[in-house]
Amino acid sequence: MNRDVTLHDLIVAGAALIAGIVAGLLCKAVLRWLGKHASRTRWSGDDVIVDSLRSVVPWAAISGGLAAAAAALPLTPTVGRNVNRTLTVLLILVVTLTAARMITRLVRSLAQSRSGVAGSATIFANITRIVVLAMGVLVILQTLGISIAPLLTALGVGGLAVALALQDTLANLFAGVHVLASKTVQPGDYIRLSSGEEGYVVDINWRNTVVRQLSNNLVIIPNAQLAGTNMTNFTRPEQQLSILVQVGVGYDSDLEHVERVTLEVVKSVMTDVSGAVPEHEPAVRFHTFGDSRIGLTVILGVGEFSDQYRIKHEFIKRLHQRYRDEGIRIPAPTRTVALQQPEGVAIPQQRGTSDPVL
Repeated sequence: MNRDVTLHDLIVAGAALIAGIVAGLLCKAVLRWLGKHASRTRWSGDDVIVDSLRSVVPWAAISGGLAAAAAALPLTPTVGRNVNRTLTVLLILVVTLTAARMITRLVRSLAQSRSGVAGSATIFANITRIVVLAMGVLVILQTLGISIAPLLTALGVGGLAVALALQDTLANLFAGVHVLASKTVQPGDYIRLSSGEEGYVVDINWRNTVVRQLSNNLVIIPNAQLAGTNMTNFTRPEQQLSILVQVGVGYDSDLEHVERVTLEVVKSVMTDVSGAVPEHEPAVRFHTFGDSRIGLTVILGVGEFSDQYRIKHEFIKRLHQRYRDEGIRIPAPTRTVALQQPEGVAIPQQRGTSDPVL
């Protein structure tokens, strides 16, 4: 110290500290009020921003009060510089952690809003968090007087060795980024791979894609395999899709009557069953003269992939009952076998043990 601490110094320092604490409490109360209003809006981003500010602003006010209190005391230049540097580092640390959380939540919220489902593409969120934290650490090192140029050089050289050792991991990482950036697959889509795996995409993280099957089992697929295989996406370009149901009627049927009855059943199913598309234009197409029947295809509209099973179930029940009421026959496959006996050859008759002996 350059001089002794006086009562005036203590009073000024205490007042500065109290002012910082009071300012922090007031900011917290104001941000709590803003948070209530932000929760009433449709956009979820304002909730994230206000919640993050509630963590930063009070600490910033308290740090400002501590800095003002330290400036009011007769500290030596070295001690004052160390105190200011410590407060700055703590404030940067709080800001970095809060910024990482806020930006990560905003990225996750954006991913959810674009995919329109509950799942989130955590690969972007994880990359964002790592980048923000890395930038914060570099700023803290620079504040402490540590040169970051040699560190960046060492990281660049070491990154080559790490990249060679983690080829598979990096391949999955960039494959996941490519899949999400190209929007070929998003969380919530129903996909089917050429290898047979199918289900709803729950999440795409930095290494693999999680797919939930209709049986509620999870299938873990590496991102590189997902990007390099043939895949059918049943959700894009739109979620609604058409399904085909094969039906057969007898040759003695009136095809005009069959078509009219079938269309009436399709319209009733599209109107009554949950998951169907009421505005779907029903269609019936005759296509095959089979061995025992005339084949036709019925085209139904469903809202999304898993709805097709319920709609098919209800349609087949109603069509079967309506065909029975209208007298339209659905024949079973039959085959006639003609046996021709060669001339001059007698077919021996076998006699069982119960036959009478002549």
